[in-house]
Amino acid sequence: MEHTPTPRWTPARAHAWYDALPWLAGCNFIPSTAVNQLEMWQAATFDPATIDSELGWAHALGLNAMRVFLHDLPWAADSAGFAARIDEYLAIAATHDVRTLFVLFDDCWHPGAALGPQPAPVPGRHNSRWLQSPGEAVIDHPETWDRLEAYVGGVIAAFGQDERVLGWDLYNEPTNCFLVDQALPPEERRTALAAAAKRRVERMPAHLRLFDLAFEWARAAQPEQPLTAGAWIRDRALNDRITAQSDVVTFHSYGDAAEVATRINSLRKHERPIICTECIARTMGGANVIETQFALFKRERVGAMMWGLVNGKTQTHIAWTPEPSHGDIWFHDLLRPDGTPYDEREAEALRKLTGVAS
Repeated sequence: MEHTPTPRWTPARAHAWYDALPWLAGCNFIPSTAVNQLEMWQAATFDPATIDSELGWAHALGLNAMRVFLHDLPWAADSAGFAARIDEYLAIAATHDVRTLFVLFDDCWHPGAALGPQPAPVPGRHNSRWLQSPGEAVIDHPETWDRLEAYVGGVIAAFGQDERVLGWDLYNEPTNCFLVDQALPPEERRTALAAAAKRRVERMPAHLRLFDLAFEWARAAQPEQPLTAGAWIRDRALNDRITAQSDVVTFHSYGDAAEVATRINSLRKHERPIICTECIARTMGGANVIETQFALFKRERVGAMMWGLVNGKTQTHIAWTPEPSHGDIWFHDLLRPDGTPYDEREAEALRKLTGVAS
């Protein structure tokens, strides 16, 4: 029996949902023992003990929301097993008063995802094994997308009425799918970036077709939680296309407080709640830091999720393009593998902002 797709939420419904929530403060979460989404979710490497410990540390800082990336391949291989692991993760998160915004598709970083043991991190590289989902090869063959529809519909049918789920971030940074080698000399890197930007424009229609279908499939599953995707690039037409589908507005920003404030003000035109689902990059001029950014988000009642909780195999403490001037400053991530803060002043600022310390 076919179901009538749920319509896009009205602004009134979106605000009613958001007004019932505490101020959302959290991270993009992957356990420190996982190098990518597959290592997090495959049965052989799913690590509930580490998830439990690390979300407990998050709770102690007053964090109440995590953004967590899924992947289409584990669902295609064993949907029942994957659903059981998602349920186990959600049960653990609930014991720490954490709700989760799940990400279903992702255009960032490496194509060619394959099930099975994942390679070790590349020394000195940020997010060296992070995977696109579904990846360029799949996007080039829409005749295979039935399995993607089954993935979106199946996950949301299973958890679309689950109060432990905050919402669904259907597609991370659509069209941001062209990796450039961080180790290239500056001039070669600039050339590679220009070529990648050109290719991104050429391939945009195929990726945006999947983006549109992801929302169509998700609405057909009739979730009770909101749908969203993050505005991520200085491309007004693309950002407007992204936010036009979203029940609540989400965005990414690694700029300083003034830039973030400008972004927030520009997004107010949509008259919907706003959540920043990626932020904090300490080496980018020293201006995108927790003390200023999270205080701004709280004043504006904008939810905030920084990139990275516990430093681990993703190595996101290293910058996208590391420079000798960065020294030992961490780019992302909040805690060391033993749970101690990278910077106790940041941790204390978070505890005060979230109300677990006076």
